[in-house]
Amino acid sequence: MRVIKDIHELIEIRKNLHGKVGFVPTMGALHKGHLSLIEQSKKQNDVTIVSIFVNPTQFLEGEDFEKYPRKDVADMDICKRMDVDILFMPNHKDIYFEDEVCIKAPKNKSYILEGYKRPTHFDGVLRVVLKLFHLIKPNVAYFGKKDAQQLYLIKKMVLDLFLDIKIVAVDTVREESGLALSSRNEYLSHEDRKKALLISESLKHCAKSIMKGIFRVDILKAEMFDILKPLDIEYVEFVDRDFNTIESVQKQNSIVLVAVKVGTTRLIDNLWI
Repeated sequence: MRVIKDIHELIEIRKNLHGKVGFVPTMGALHKGHLSLIEQSKKQNDVTIVSIFVNPTQFLEGEDFEKYPRKDVADMDICKRMDVDILFMPNHKDIYFEDEVCIKAPKNKSYILEGYKRPTHFDGVLRVVLKLFHLIKPNVAYFGKKDAQQLYLIKKMVLDLFLDIKIVAVDTVREESGLALSSRNEYLSHEDRKKALLISESLKHCAKSIMKGIFRVDILKAEMFDILKPLDIEYVEFVDRDFNTIESVQKQNSIVLVAVKVGTTRLIDNLWI
């Protein structure tokens, strides 16, 4: 495995890569969810490149940028064991410039849900992903379904800007308890972790209700709120795959999204129907 921190070195190496290139962008603190993305890339490509970059532009003032888990040594070891070909670990001073040209996330779909209380979050996400795409020039890039709105907006960016990149969505990986894997799970105390299980419990209950023939969103949402009420609920929303709100669940075209605070930790999860 080659570890690259210099952008110019990456550009030169990329010129000489042959075959199909898969790319897994991460913010580090790697867990099994990230490993599933890497595994997919290893299976489907000749070369796999992983980036680790805690992106400052997607954090709002007062969020957890400074305390976000950083485990560079452990992450490097994981990538080596996963047989990653190139690990790219740039410095933010090399990625961003003063008064630079910026991409903006679409207004209608980025200022809802995750973007409602974090209005510039997706501007920062798309900004860094586009830069990484231009540097790495992947044939295929891998993203987790847990960040469903992010996934939708990245796919939209690829389409709108005519980028020749295939985006592969990978299923959420969960602990045996049902808790969706997240780097922020490290913030949870033992008691908070128990409370967080209500998130997956509410989604499982929703799935069972749909299997029983209940498709009305108002009924399903009320049932989920009842399960989640011990937590600080930010939103429970039902959308189609284009992130339009819906009143009735459509199989193969709906997503249930949840955002809650457990203690001081904000967690998201979803169910693709």
